[in-house]
Amino acid sequence: MIKVFGHKAPDTDSTGSPIIWAWYLSEVRKEPAVAVLQGEPNTEAAWMLSKWNLPKPEIIADVAAGDKCVIVDTNNPAELPASINEADVIEIIDHHLLAGGVKTRLPINITIRPLACTATIMFDLMGEDAYARAPKAVKGAMLTCILSDTLEFRSPTTTAHDRWVAEKIAGDLGVSISAYAAEMFAAKSDVSAFTEEALLRMDSKEYELGGKQLRVSVLETTAPQVLLDRKGALMAAMPAVAAADGADEVLLFVVDILNEEATLLVPNDFVRQVAEKSFNATVTGDTIVLPGIMSRKKQIIPALAV
Repeated sequence: MIKVFGHKAPDTDSTGSPIIWAWYLSEVRKEPAVAVLQGEPNTEAAWMLSKWNLPKPEIIADVAAGDKCVIVDTNNPAELPASINEADVIEIIDHHLLAGGVKTRLPINITIRPLACTATIMFDLMGEDAYARAPKAVKGAMLTCILSDTLEFRSPTTTAHDRWVAEKIAGDLGVSISAYAAEMFAAKSDVSAFTEEALLRMDSKEYELGGKQLRVSVLETTAPQVLLDRKGALMAAMPAVAAADGADEVLLFVVDILNEEATLLVPNDFVRQVAEKSFNATVTGDTIVLPGIMSRKKQIIPALAV
């Protein structure tokens, strides 16, 4: 049985894309596959599973030697199971920069395209005939992934092709994109049940900058003030989270989906220096608002400087 999984701290794309591709492998390629997760899905991803009556994939802690695996929505070893290079990786489908470090036993199919969402790539790879055979739940997962990763086409990562695919799927499902996205984002914004530590890890990536290991966290929301009201507790939790995760610092960006801006929490001089050098800004308090900043992949990570 092939295991299909995305990155740690699974968001909507890393929850939905394994489900989509496991269906395709099993039903179209006739290669039995199962979607698995590396952690609990975030609130939006959990909403997607409930909305389309999809069972939550099993959560795995690692893979075993010889396990056949397909990696989706990442290619970064830091975001993969510890034993990934002992497993048998047979395919990678991703839309992030090429990190390197994953070793395979044989030549494999690798598809990395500059699109906003892994599910868009999967739509292209499976083709119209296979897409037409997909059940509504799989199409629903595809639509949710694309709208999540593009922030309903607000993100600068959005391409015309992402929009076209989403609009086609929404039309096939009889779904209003604006109404559906509003439901999604409401679910994403409901973080009342999460501790500060969980929020800092919810949607985060590891990144090295100037010899320091960073955990770059992004929380996308339509209700940013709910998170900013907890900024003191969030900043107080950062040192312990960094220490536990082998990082030096945590950078937390609260992305306001509707106003299309991000607020960076600034707990110390190092983060202040990063903010000022990266975004040509002047920090005068413990937060800095960054107009137009929506995407970690395209606007935050590439800009980071110290």
